[in-house]
Amino acid sequence: MYVAVKGGERAIDAAHDWLAEERRGDQAIPELTVGQIEGQLSLAVDRVMAEGSLFDRELAATAIKQARGDLIEAIFLVRAYRTTLSRFGYAEPVDTEKMAVKRRISAAFKDLPGGQVLGPTFDYTHRLIDLGLAEPGLEVEGAAPPPDDPAAPAHDDLMSPPRVVALLDDEGLLEQERPGPGDGDPGDITRQPLSFPADRGERLQALARGDEGYLLSLGYSTQRGYGRTHPFAGEIRHGAVAVEYVPPELGFPIVVGEIEVTECQLINQFAGSRERPPQFTQGYGLAFGHGERKAMSMALVDRALRSEELGEEIGAPAQDQEFVLAHADNVQATGFVEHLKLPHYVDFQSELELIRKLRDRWETPGQSEMRAEAAE
Repeated sequence: MYVAVKGGERAIDAAHDWLAEERRGDQAIPELTVGQIEGQLSLAVDRVMAEGSLFDRELAATAIKQARGDLIEAIFLVRAYRTTLSRFGYAEPVDTEKMAVKRRISAAFKDLPGGQVLGPTFDYTHRLIDLGLAEPGLEVEGAAPPPDDPAAPAHDDLMSPPRVVALLDDEGLLEQERPGPGDGDPGDITRQPLSFPADRGERLQALARGDEGYLLSLGYSTQRGYGRTHPFAGEIRHGAVAVEYVPPELGFPIVVGEIEVTECQLINQFAGSRERPPQFTQGYGLAFGHGERKAMSMALVDRALRSEELGEEIGAPAQDQEFVLAHADNVQATGFVEHLKLPHYVDFQSELELIRKLRDRWETPGQSEMRAEAAE
């Protein structure tokens, strides 16, 4: 930040005060609490955690309140805070097969081990505004029981059903995606800048931090002929997974916490090549919290970005990893766009002077005839 005019600091301080006043809103209405945001705007909190790369519900809710509901600004705040945290190591890969699921569906199989678990979702609602929600304290039909209600499902009652894609895997109809003996640990794009070409692990990290709307548009484009993907939802699951860490002094993993994630596995037909038999291939998505749209969009784009390694023709934006990944980060995109609001007085004056000189030459007597001759 720099101040290019006299009195700029006082103006900025006044703008901060005005912002705080606007954030508070009508003083006659009780102030919105962080707990209310965390509990009742949970999907917004989940998105801020996912794209902010930090699983902390209270912090994400605080950022949303500070940003007046601007989720990209809240994501920026969370990422900035994240840089101040000390690191003591990396957790073990989470085992989503052992997820305690709240929701688990498949569009590929009707009857599957463990059954379809619809869970909390908008998918089966009528998309009609419930005006009763405008009345505080009004009971909403079909509302979930409070957490301490005996009818509410306990965490221990949640199941960990087997993966749907295992049904295809057992027949050898699904590509194998297990790490080989020579595969190293994935890179960390939060500590090293992303470079191209990026491997799949780095691509998935960038997509996980990428803007949901951007990925949704790209994923949609792949289904409309710009990326050769029209997949089936093999499985979408949402629930809690344990996070394990291996302390150096112990040498074995211990559970240090639990997080909620949404996982999506999309399956695509693949005609095969000289090296690979005909089989189903996968697109993969994983996001913090309950973020099905994000996980599905991520899986669509992930599969499109695999076109080169699968020997498919490349000709769509979603298949160009440098185009996709270099523009996916909403914080970076916001900074580049919004820097245009900062003072550019000197730059503009030089441009203005150049245009004036060019205009003078253009209007000089005799120049019109020269332009006409050049045009002929």
